[in-house]
Amino acid sequence: MCLSLGQKTSDVKPEGCPASLKDNVYQDGDMVITAFLPLYTYQTAPHSEGPESTDIYPRIHPTNYQFAMALIFAVEEINRNPLLLPNTSLGYGFYTVGLSQDETVLTFLIWLTGQTSFIPNYTCRREENSIAVITGTTWEISSLIGTFLGLYKYPQLSFGPFETNLNDSMKFPSLYQMTTKDSSLALGMVSLMVYFRWNWVGLVISDDEKGVHFVSELIGEMEKNSVCVAFLEMIPISHVFSMTYDDVYHSPVVVNSVKVIIIYGDTDSSLGVLFRRWEYVSPWRIWITTSQWEVTTAMRHFILDSFHGTLIFSQHHGEISAFKDFVKTVTPSKYPEDFFLAKLWENYFDCALSDTSCKALENCSFRGSLEWLPWYHFDTAMSDGSYHVYNAVYAVAHTLHKMLMQQVDMQTVKNGERMKFPPWKLNHVLKNIQFKNPTGDSVTLNPSKNIHIDYDILNFWNFPQGLGYKVKIGTFSPYFPPGQQLSLYEDRIEWSTGVTETPISVCSESCGPGFRKSLQEGKAVCCFDCSLCPENEISNGTDVDQCVSCPDDQYANTERTHCFQKAVTFLTYENPLGMTLAGMALCFSTLSASVLGVFIKHQKSPVVKANNRTLSYILLVSLTFCFLCCLLFIGQPNTATCILQQITFGVVFTVAVSTVLAKTITVVLAFKITAPGRRMRGLLKSGTPRFIIPICTIIQIIICGIWLGTSPPFVEIDTHSEHSQIIIVCNKGSVTAFYCVLGYLWALSIGSFTVAFLARKLPDTFNEAKFLTFSMLVFCSVWVTFLPVYHSTKGEVMVAVEVFSILASSTGLLGCIFFPKCYIIIMRPVKLSLKATRDRVPWK
Repeated sequence: MCLSLGQKTSDVKPEGCPASLKDNVYQDGDMVITAFLPLYTYQTAPHSEGPESTDIYPRIHPTNYQFAMALIFAVEEINRNPLLLPNTSLGYGFYTVGLSQDETVLTFLIWLTGQTSFIPNYTCRREENSIAVITGTTWEISSLIGTFLGLYKYPQLSFGPFETNLNDSMKFPSLYQMTTKDSSLALGMVSLMVYFRWNWVGLVISDDEKGVHFVSELIGEMEKNSVCVAFLEMIPISHVFSMTYDDVYHSPVVVNSVKVIIIYGDTDSSLGVLFRRWEYVSPWRIWITTSQWEVTTAMRHFILDSFHGTLIFSQHHGEISAFKDFVKTVTPSKYPEDFFLAKLWENYFDCALSDTSCKALENCSFRGSLEWLPWYHFDTAMSDGSYHVYNAVYAVAHTLHKMLMQQVDMQTVKNGERMKFPPWKLNHVLKNIQFKNPTGDSVTLNPSKNIHIDYDILNFWNFPQGLGYKVKIGTFSPYFPPGQQLSLYEDRIEWSTGVTETPISVCSESCGPGFRKSLQEGKAVCCFDCSLCPENEISNGTDVDQCVSCPDDQYANTERTHCFQKAVTFLTYENPLGMTLAGMALCFSTLSASVLGVFIKHQKSPVVKANNRTLSYILLVSLTFCFLCCLLFIGQPNTATCILQQITFGVVFTVAVSTVLAKTITVVLAFKITAPGRRMRGLLKSGTPRFIIPICTIIQIIICGIWLGTSPPFVEIDTHSEHSQIIIVCNKGSVTAFYCVLGYLWALSIGSFTVAFLARKLPDTFNEAKFLTFSMLVFCSVWVTFLPVYHSTKGEVMVAVEVFSILASSTGLLGCIFFPKCYIIIMRPVKLSLKATRDRVPWK
């Protein structure tokens, strides 16, 4: 007699239980669906304490057993439905796949052949009416089994995470994946990071093909959104048995200070084992993961554990409320042949198994219920994997129903015989099947069809013992426009223990307005220093890469956050400085005109006559215009005033200085010649020194003409000299020409000073040589001081310096030459004795 026998490792064999009674569960039906489920997972031994322990063993776990419960629940629900597969019953069978590939292959071959000693092309298995196989949760299990089933084109439905490799129709011609590609998962996670402004994130990924594919997508999305990888820890699949003390304490998860970490992998993998070790280290973090990572089983229960506040991305699906009611009714007495269920009762309700039958004792059914188990052992809500198992059963049922209704290759039922379908006949219907499950969700098995997946974002709450919840806090819908894909209810979020506000996970604090980012050499782009924007540049945002220059007519405030309009400035009459200078110019010009009036009124007086009346009049008139030309420098400049102020200044001052030169030469000619001949005396009498004035003036006019012809003065709008002002000034045009004008005046003044100095001691009652000397000394001193001061100032102050120099030098000439004479004319008229002076006027 051929029996369906199998074997398991010594780690999972219960003492006293025959191996033949415990390797599978079978419920007969007209057509049977078989499932290969990973009902065992890695656990740490109960006596293992501390992270240095490596005592790990396989143990059946209710979270994995929920897959079997979903299979049973779906089959029983379909059998009760009179509209689906009428007059036809479904049966089920499920096997546990091993913890290694060898055990998985062995279990499958036992099912395929019905015997433990394998004979080629010979089988005596009891499940001849099996028409489809369900596999999961890892792609390794599905691909191993699919390699064999593909030879027979046997329908295989995988409920594990979507795997691109399993879509190879040549290698797996009859394999169908119940899950769709989670290509938007990376985008959803990065959108969550951007929402909370987390740009410094750690990654802990299973080092397998799926993990590598996911991390490449994730890093790509992170780079697009300026989110940086703080560390990347790839956990090898074989790491579980080589785990050491250093793997726990020296892992980046423990030593790195990053606050947000993404986990991607299966709880049953070595990654899950590593995290169970970390429960002793308690690295408080904000974890972001998927529903494949079972937070409820990753850690032993604490009053408050390290996974409190975890954010979970779960593919959206309808809630099957009837499943919770079904869970309440599941007991060993209801399913007496189910060894795995009996083993759960033994583990969690201390119910011993019968040594002969490996069944739970009768009284065990009254001593427990799966709904009594705390969350960290069993969650009554249907998991994602169980939901896909549920849909897989319905996919097969709808396929059979369609084939029955169309009577495609259906064998005639005779004498109550069971209807039989060759399993390979299901493929042409199964691959195109589309239906709505009892929750209203659409289900399709077409892997080439691109279907957008909505994600529910769950927040794991872990409160005192037994109170653990997954609370929905938002959704991610990739088909919505960017910016509207993520929807969150922040007020529902419970962060990790001790965190009351939204945590911050950044490499560097944000640079506020007025600053720009300066990347740190050799580090990620998220690590930077904040540098104040350069002068006249601003940044009014956060974490800007470059500051923006203000327009020329605006300036940046001291905080470098805003540009303000610059004030237009020039030396105005309203300005106190401009008003003062204008007043002084008018006063001194009036004074100069008054002195001229005094001289005209007393033109016959000896003082006026003795000092060359005509030259005195010319000098006073030129000084009056010197004072008045200052007014050209005050007010808003324009092209006309810019030209006039420099040309007028140069010409008028040339007249004044050349007049002084003529006066000094006249004095020298009059008194320095001790024995004058008639010819020299004739030159003096004819007024020849007066020709010095037009000659010197014409030379200055020629210089000014060349200046105007080559590079004349023009209006300049200076936006850079002053931070907050636009200065309107007259640009000299040709600086060389300007200095030529000044240099020519300087030469005239030096000549006048020299001649006057030589004639300062000539005897005469009204000799003005001393006064001319002092006036030229003042004039030269003013303009020597002018040059360095002029070049050290800007704007209206620079103009004011030039105006002040004109006023000072003109006042020096007026005061030194004419005030002593006016004093004598007005205050000391007794000295004006014609007799005393008649013989001392050489040109009289």
